[in-house]
Amino acid sequence: MEQKIHQGRNVKRFREMLNIKQEALAYDLGEDWSQKKISLLEQKDVIEENLLKQIATILKIPVEAFQNFNEEQAINIISSTFHDTQGLINYSPTFNNNPIDKIIQLHEEKIALYERMLREKEEMIQRLEKLIK
Repeated sequence: MEQKIHQGRNVKRFREMLNIKQEALAYDLGEDWSQKKISLLEQKDVIEENLLKQIATILKIPVEAFQNFNEEQAINIISSTFHDTQGLINYSPTFNNNPIDKIIQLHEEKIALYERMLREKEEMIQRLEKLIK
């Protein structure tokens, strides 16, 4: 039993993943487009090839993504690749941060700040001395 790819729903999914509003997509498509028209487009099973190419260009996504993406298949693939003994539970990344390097960097920044404050203080004293004389 083969399921049909719903191209309009795929446009909506990718648009939302990219955090693009319907109004913004309508604006990029041209004066003939509105938020309501984008909403109707996202309900279509099949979208015209040239329009799909325009949307793909705007969203910077290959046309094939809209034509071939099937959420159920993706979920099946993801669920079949994770098992009880693997996945995010056993995720333990290694970081190559040396805390001593970080301390040295912070110390150098502190010294630079202190020197800048001393220079500003000396400049302020000189200005005050000129005002007094």
